[in-house]
Amino acid sequence: MKKIEYNNNKNIIYKQLKAARENAKMSQSELAAKMQVLNVNIDQQMISRIEKNMRIVTDYELASFCKILKISEKDMLKDYDAGFTQ
Repeated sequence: MKKIEYNNNKNIIYKQLKAARENAKMSQSELAAKMQVLNVNIDQQMISRIEKNMRIVTDYELASFCKILKISEKDMLKDYDAGFTQ
């Protein structure tokens, strides 16, 4: 199976996710519990791997992270957007 990467990254939200979670004063375990309430099967270890850029993020995980952390998708993806500004 082909590895899914973008510029050697498994995901492009890892920095913003960690910053938003810490800004919300939420632990990885607390975030995982809130994700499960939204019916997203994710645990603390998976969130840790996302924040370490070692795991991909699905579209529904991104949407759920944004909803829980009260951050827009645009802000969560700003590192991607920054790479394409002219």
